Amino acid sequence: MMEVVFATLVSLFFAAAIYLMMSKFSIRIMLGIAILGNAVNLLLFTAGRVTPEVPPIIPAGADTLSTSAANPLPQALILTAIVISFSFFAFLLVLTYRAYQDLKTDNTGEMRLAEPKERPLPPLGY
Repeated sequence: MMEVVFATLVSLFFAAAIYLMMSKFSIRIMLGIAILGNAVNLLLFTAGRVTPEVPPIIPAGADTLSTSAANPLPQALILTAIVISFSFFAFLLVLTYRAYQDLKTDNTGEMRLAEPKERPLPPLGY
């Protein structure tokens, strides 16, 4: 039952993230990327079983986990992903803030107008 609830929640997170990332405002794009990271973490968490009956501890005298135990690998991957997604979000926050300071807008269409009209030619040789 909990897997169905989490699967629905993951699909809502993915839908909200995609909707926000298709926006033309950089703040919404940044929040969509943060929600996308949380959706992926919740997806990994659901893949490792939500309601286990046995903790992921190998009993004495056994070599492997029992089949009804939770898989500890997705939980370890989620901890790593949380740290990476938080650092990426902090980088995007600083990047968005600096772009807003320089261009006085968070609209990506208006940011495109800040590019020079005459672009220099790419290097032709090395």
